[in-house]
Amino acid sequence: MVETIQWTNAGVVMIDQTRLPLEETYVTCTSYEQVAEAIRSMVIRGAPAIGVAAAMGIALGMQHAQEPDADAQFDTICETLARTRPTAVNLFWAIDRMKQRHQSLHGKSLAEIREALIAEAQQIRLEDIAINQAIGRCGAELVPDGKTVLTHCNAGALATAGYGTALGVIRAAVASGKQIDVFADETRPFLQGARLTVWELQKDDIPATLITDNMAGHFLRSGRIGCVVVGADRIAANGDVANKIGTYSIAVLAKENNVPFFVAAPVSTLDLSLPSGDQIPIEQRDASEVTHVFGTRVAPEGTTVENPAFDVTPQRYVTAIITERGVARAPYTESLPRLVG
Repeated sequence: MVETIQWTNAGVVMIDQTRLPLEETYVTCTSYEQVAEAIRSMVIRGAPAIGVAAAMGIALGMQHAQEPDADAQFDTICETLARTRPTAVNLFWAIDRMKQRHQSLHGKSLAEIREALIAEAQQIRLEDIAINQAIGRCGAELVPDGKTVLTHCNAGALATAGYGTALGVIRAAVASGKQIDVFADETRPFLQGARLTVWELQKDDIPATLITDNMAGHFLRSGRIGCVVVGADRIAANGDVANKIGTYSIAVLAKENNVPFFVAAPVSTLDLSLPSGDQIPIEQRDASEVTHVFGTRVAPEGTTVENPAFDVTPQRYVTAIITERGVARAPYTESLPRLVG
């Protein structure tokens, strides 16, 4: 299994996802500012992985904090990391968890605080892997045997601390003996499906076929697709799901063609403070991601660009939400709080 992110004596080590699949290289962040930039620039991406990175970034930053204003430095570190990417709620969940751990250490020496924060960040990483494996077990039985699974973006080991959410469901279905193959949308404009999902599936010897985003409707209508499985960056109380841009279109097409549309995500991705997806902040990214492909311009100079990184799929298109604590179905205002509680 690929090591997405690790804590080491040299710093926070993460695979550089901007260079995959052509280069499998790792970067070592030696400051919290470098971790923040790695999140912002998508060296590391995927909601659970971002959360783990933020926790490790906080622990790393506190290794350099000094008395007498170590508490103020802690607050600055947390604020810096919170400003990196606004949509993925796991980022804020992990920061809040580190804040709670820091608060519980009041009165301890700075050396004790540093060690405790490292331990907490490492625990978050280990828990994430276990959670993803549990999501896989919960979701595997929903995957039809002998059919193709369509997935969008990358919700695999690279998007988490390991194993993956949507790809975790696929991995668990294969491990259970089901004969399935995968269609991976390329996922414009950052090509996470083409670059990352296919790379992961090839490493696991799971049959994978790459399609462009605008081919999804054709194959959903063909009868070949047994289900769609995607991840999520934030899920509102009513079951509306924010995920990589293009997810909404696939969900509509899946419903039109009577194909189940499953969302696989940890309970930490649920944001029950938001009544619906209308309140989910949507990250806007740089125009160059659309006007250029791998540094080569593909649109005329001066082209006006909109580049939202995510869209919101209304809950009426979501067949079920698969978590480590079980599978939620509509009405989500009733089923999701039971998972949290």
